[in-house]
Amino acid sequence: MAAKRTCDIQLNFRVSQHQLELIEKKMSQVGTKNREAYLRKMAIDGYVINLDMPEIKEMLTLLRYTSNNINQLTRRVHETGRIYDADLEDILQKQDALLAGMKEILTQLGKIS
Repeated sequence: MAAKRTCDIQLNFRVSQHQLELIEKKMSQVGTKNREAYLRKMAIDGYVINLDMPEIKEMLTLLRYTSNNINQLTRRVHETGRIYDADLEDILQKQDALLAGMKEILTQLGKIS
């Protein structure tokens, strides 16, 4: 008589060929050939990184603000043929803040292992 399975509920899902190759690569890195056991272990003990980074929200706000300023400046140039130094300086300051924010985010992401 065959031994009764301890895991009697079956889960099925589909993956692309590329995803399957990635799964198999990770399986080989940890030295296992049992896909079912590997996927079960990852589903139970694996982890998902949830990035709550206020810097990203701040950058999106700056991007929206800068985009709006550029659109307004473009309309003004088309209507009047003039560009004001203060408008350009404001946009340049926002771009500098965006670049600094992006560098900080990339630094923080680089620390995740």
